[in-house]
Formats: sequence, structure tokens, C-alpha cells
Amino acid sequence: MLNNEIYHNQNILVTGGAGAIGSNLSRSLAEAGATKVIILDDLSASYKWNIPNLPNVLFVEGSITNDIDLKRVFHEKPTYIFHLAAFFANQNSVDYPEKDLLVSQLGTIKMLEHAVLQGGVKRFVYAGSGCAIYGAQAPLPLKEEFISMHLSTPYQISKMAGELYCNFYWHHYGLPIVKTRFFNSYGPGEVPGQYRNVIPNFIYWAMKGQPLPITGEGKMTRDFTYVMDIVDALLRAGWSEKAIGEEMNIASAREIEIFQLAETINTLTDNKAGLTYTDRRKWDTKSRLLASIDKAKDLLGYDPLTTFEDGLEQTIQWFRENWESINRDAEFPPGMSSAVKNYILHQEQA
Repeated sequence: MLNNEIYHNQNILVTGGAGAIGSNLSRSLAEAGATKVIILDDLSASYKWNIPNLPNVLFVEGSITNDIDLKRVFHEKPTYIFHLAAFFANQNSVDYPEKDLLVSQLGTIKMLEHAVLQGGVKRFVYAGSGCAIYGAQAPLPLKEEFISMHLSTPYQISKMAGELYCNFYWHHYGLPIVKTRFFNSYGPGEVPGQYRNVIPNFIYWAMKGQPLPITGEGKMTRDFTYVMDIVDALLRAGWSEKAIGEEMNIASAREIEIFQLAETINTLTDNKAGLTYTDRRKWDTKSRLLASIDKAKDLLGYDPLTTFEDGLEQTIQWFRENWESINRDAEFPPGMSSAVKNYILHQEQA
């Protein structure tokens, strides 16, 4: 049973609130009756047009690493904090590891510190990554108690470090934290680009009539989770007393092969260009991903309701409705990461 009335008449801070998860979360919080939803986002991986245009949403363009920006948003005295901002994501952190450290680790410490200094915070919900912290050798389905010290990107390291810092502020200061671990989020709100996830990029290329690039043989599996199911889990994390101090997987608990994903997107978009095959990325060491969501079910009452097929259809519909903005802002610039460079060059030469 939902208990979202607790957000009524509250000031709520959402870092990274212009992104796919953050914008949908901010809209849900605003519609739940929050007095003010404060979004802090530097727009480095998101766009202003994606922010909900609602009277109780306040957008502050700034960084979680900037103390002046943090003083501005904490001046609003938020009682609930959803910390989603990070240096996104794996390939980006491989290319720029120092920036990943600055944003994802130091930025998280600053957020926790400001929350403690302000006082009165009823819940600090941290957005972790189940795709990150379990490593490549964990038994499936992935359960919260398994942690790997052999991680393959700075992004993964930072996501683990973020959880550890949350634990410190919970145990040392009593800050009521909840650590959520997302798996392969997708849905309306994510604009494609060189450092984005596979689904928005596949949809973008399919709608432009280009073949979809499969790394390796396409047999790898991922646990794709629809954005509104993640939002539902975050809302529950904000009020569940049992969840305080705990970490939990937020996933669909269903494996999807990348080959199946690509074929489905091509079918839904009527893309006749088919598939192309590229080398597997060096850091992409996980052949399969499948999460256990038993703990989230127990602590949150979490139950993902969106089927993979319905989620894809809703995402493609969002692309169609926002195609002009998406096509303008999709970023695959010169000097791009090695993960997409060869594919783009091949398309330009074709």
C-alpha cells in the first residue's frame, strides 16, 4: 500500500532531478502534494526541457560539488532528500576517472554533510547501482549480501563508496538513509548519447533507420527496469521505516538478451536496417545480470508492474512525442568514447 501522503506539504530535494529517473520522481513528488520539489542539476547529462513544468517545482542549475549551490538548495530546508546525481556512467568514468571521483564521491560526501548540518532530514535516499557493485563473478540472482572488491570501472567503485559513506553517516550521526541499487533503468526522459544506456541509443538509431550495434554475440543478458517502477520504489524508500539503514535491489527480476532487445526495438520502430556486430568493451565483463528483489518486496512492498514490452512501447512513444528535442540534443560528438566511435564512423562512411 502506498503512503505517499507523507510528502504532502514537505520541501523535498532531488539531485540529478533533470535526468530520466529524477524528472519522473520529481513529477510524482510534486503531484503527491509536496510544497516544493527542489531540483539540483548541472545539466551535464540532462536537459532543462525534461524538467516538469509545475508550480511547485524549483529548478536550481548547479553542482553537488559546489558549496554555494548546496547552500542555496539546503536553504529551502528539505525534509526528504533523494540523491540521484552522479558522474554518469561506466564508459564516462573510464575516460575521466578523476572527474568521476570528484562528482560521485566528493559530491556525495558534501550532500551527506549538508544534510547532517541542516538537521531535520527525515530520509536520505541514495541511488546506488546493482549493475556496479556486484562485480562479474557473483552468483545469480544477485543478492544484497554479495559484494565484490574486483570492480571494472571508476563508476562502479564510486557507487560502492557512496553506500559506504551513507553507512558512516547513518551509524555515526543517525542520518536516516536508505540505499537503493538500480538495475539497467530505461524509460521516458533519457536522451541518447555517447555515454547513455543501450535502450535510448538503440531506439534513436532504429528511428533513424540505422542498424543496431551488438557487442560480442548479443547473448549477454541484463535486468532492465522501467523508470516508473524505480520511481515507485524510491517513493516507498522515503516512508518505509523498515528500510532505514538497508540496501536493496530495485530491478524487474527478469533477464533479457541484448539480441532480443535489439530485435524487439527494430520490430516496434519498423526498422529494416537490422543488426551489426562490434567488439565487446573491455570493461563490460558481466555476461549475465539478474537481481533478486526479495528484500525490496519485504522492506518496501516493491512489486514492478511494467512488462518489458509495455515499457519499451511507452519509451518509444515518448521518443516520438519529443523527437525534435531528442534529435537536436542527442550527443555523439568528435572525440567521443571508444565505445561508440567505431560504430558512428562506420555509419558515416556507409
